[in-house]
Amino acid sequence: MISSIIKFIADLLSAPQILIGIIVLIGLIAQRKAAHEVIRGTLKAVLGFIILQQGAGILVGSLDYFGALFQEAFGVQGVVPNNEAIVSLALNDYATATAAIMVIGMIANIVIARFSRLKYIFLTGHHTLYMAALIGVVLTVAGLDGFVLYLLGGLALGLTMVIFPAIADPTMKKIVGNDEIGFGHFSSITYWLSGEVGKLVGKDSKSTEEMKFPKWLGFLRDSSVAIGLTMLVMFLIVTLMSGPDFVADELGVGDNYLVFAFVQALIFAAGVYIVLAGVRMVIAEIVPAFKGWADKIVPDSKPALDCPIVFPYAPNAVLIGFLVSFIGGIVGMLILIAFNGTVILPGVIPHFFVGATAGVFGNATGGRRGAVIGSFVNGVVITFLPLLLMPVLGDLGFANTTFSDADFIGTGIILGNVALWGKWAVSIFIVLAFAAPIVYHYVVPEKAEAPE
Repeated sequence: MISSIIKFIADLLSAPQILIGIIVLIGLIAQRKAAHEVIRGTLKAVLGFIILQQGAGILVGSLDYFGALFQEAFGVQGVVPNNEAIVSLALNDYATATAAIMVIGMIANIVIARFSRLKYIFLTGHHTLYMAALIGVVLTVAGLDGFVLYLLGGLALGLTMVIFPAIADPTMKKIVGNDEIGFGHFSSITYWLSGEVGKLVGKDSKSTEEMKFPKWLGFLRDSSVAIGLTMLVMFLIVTLMSGPDFVADELGVGDNYLVFAFVQALIFAAGVYIVLAGVRMVIAEIVPAFKGWADKIVPDSKPALDCPIVFPYAPNAVLIGFLVSFIGGIVGMLILIAFNGTVILPGVIPHFFVGATAGVFGNATGGRRGAVIGSFVNGVVITFLPLLLMPVLGDLGFANTTFSDADFIGTGIILGNVALWGKWAVSIFIVLAFAAPIVYHYVVPEKAEAPE
């Protein structure tokens, strides 16, 4: 009975649109807004997130086709990093642990935000679920079970929900131009790395958004048109190399294969447009509503939101980041093939979302050069990192898929390697790591900000 209740709560909170709605609802009520404002703000936030989700779903569907065509066109097989795929496998055996860890982790997130200087409330529900699954698998392989597994896993999850937004925060302020929004997407390690690369290589480099087009190419200033044309070229290449038989027989598409390529490219561009519209709608509602949380529940807190939240700030960098990260993934794959290692194929979905975001981060610190080189480094890193994670995943390490984003991989590697010293070692490590930011807050005086 208790496990069923826990799973119900976890399922409810893993639906990000519900979570966003609850956060906005509580925030507006805490500010004693009128009933009609509470209803309007809550519904618009939920609708905005649903629009964002639907746009992301369109993108994923189009990218699934592209990934299948790419593998057929170039005749490569190997491990495809994909969070959704590996989590679906993990939930076959670790569903209860994942649900319990997720619920306890969200509570732990609020505790750390309330009693430390890490003031982030992580609102990307599906990534919370994925990290809970990863932690559940790694700690189970380490020998933990029952309530101890749930509690320690929840503490570890809560810690990741504030540590990784803190890593991304300095660059996030540059992107957004203020300190009202945190970043809640578990690839902050490579986003931070892209930002650092931008600092190194981007001196005097202009922003991707200042790109000058000849007059006859002026229509490319419209990001939707630029994305559509770029994806059309990419789809035509892989579709022509795969051939009409593969499109008809394996993908089950009845249209002419060239018509299919054209339509999918434009569907992808439409998906990006819808995502950007949803992001703007969510921001417009959640930032004012979050003041209620900051004032009443967790002083000075801010929402940590999913990666598309940065897309409207640099649409050109989004496209550059995706393309160059994907190229980095191909380079990494070729290196692995040359050394006869386990081949990590460039997953198109992670290279779009993570690569695009890395491009925005690199652009924020280093302009065009930062966007290009930073996203390339991102593509190479997320190709090699999964190799270090597989040994700590137990039986799941032998699946033909794995986690794709750097923070999942980094967390798994750290916990898995500490666990080599025994389950007591990893238990003590988690407790001390969770307590550290709270103790630091009360022991080390906070420095006053220097006047500007």
